Amino acid sequence: MKKIIGILYFIFLLLFTFFSYAFVDQNFSYLKNLYTNFYLSNRLMTTIFFILSVVVFFIFYSIFIYLAVKKKIDLKETFLLIGVTAVTLLFSYPAMLSYDIFNYIATGKVLFFYQENPYIVMPIEFVGDPVLAFTHAANKIALYGPTWLALTGIPYSISFGHFLVNLFMLKSLVIIFYLSSVFLIWKLSRNIVPVVLLALNPLVVIESLVSGHNDIAMIFLVLLSFFLLTKKNIFLGVLFFILSIFVKYTTIVLVPIFLFVIWKIIQKKQFSLTTIFYYCFLLMLVAFFLSPLREEIYPWYAIWFLPFSFLVPNKKLLLYISIAFSFGLMFRYVPFIFSGTHAGITPTVKSIVTFVPSCLILFYFLIKKKLGKT
Repeated sequence: MKKIIGILYFIFLLLFTFFSYAFVDQNFSYLKNLYTNFYLSNRLMTTIFFILSVVVFFIFYSIFIYLAVKKKIDLKETFLLIGVTAVTLLFSYPAMLSYDIFNYIATGKVLFFYQENPYIVMPIEFVGDPVLAFTHAANKIALYGPTWLALTGIPYSISFGHFLVNLFMLKSLVIIFYLSSVFLIWKLSRNIVPVVLLALNPLVVIESLVSGHNDIAMIFLVLLSFFLLTKKNIFLGVLFFILSIFVKYTTIVLVPIFLFVIWKIIQKKQFSLTTIFYYCFLLMLVAFFLSPLREEIYPWYAIWFLPFSFLVPNKKLLLYISIAFSFGLMFRYVPFIFSGTHAGITPTVKSIVTFVPSCLILFYFLIKKKLGKT
């Protein structure tokens, strides 16, 4: 039975990878032979395919959680599933749902190719550069910290000027952070269930392995810093915590918790790692809700709090709301895929699909609690 499920899952991943190329931009000259105009000329069909893909992803996710909870899947099988997921989706089109990976490359090119300061100089200032044709935020200075800029230099250096090589090497770098984060979840929990909850979560999978967002790099570094603190290695813990902040700045909200743990270590006092992660979850959730102050809530921002929620095993409500948010956030893409605009009713639909699933879960728990008391 498990083998059949694994085969079906692999076939689905291949189909999803194939489907991702329906979104190839007509201005993306590097893959012009794969441009079909399918997405633009068949918005309804594309929307249906996307919705079905998300639903199927979550069906498999539910099955994998069930197998993990019932201990019907071991560590080797779990990591095999994770490996197959990562390798297959490496070859998916990274700009299927977001153009951020192109922005990473464009900003990195300002630094490593043009040798200019990307915090002052925008990519759009280099008139005639081919990446400007398909980069959607070329009129902005670098939005991310120096840690991430330095990391983008790795794929740039080994690509020798070949854009596609740079693109998929950058995806590979993100995948390494994804796999490393999963490994840390195992080291911190020694439990397959949190590993499955994070590694095979459709939102985490799509936003990290397909779109290549750098949030997973930030999360890996902060998880590593806490792991090092459990080993009483304060120096390296602080170092990696700082590096995490300078990927995307969000983990700066965890400074009070991080300092509290260091104080406990210096005082040689015990502390509950589960409690620490619970408060990390709360603070990262606050950061998630405050993100509209800058632009809007993006689906991949959920990666900020999901790993911490999966490391708190005794909070069922927290777990269910996290999964509900994962489900709802993936449907934020639907109104734009269907209409092609961010105006009109699109923002309203985005808000509805984002919060309704988690509100329903919260309402269910409240009713259950009330009936239990009655």
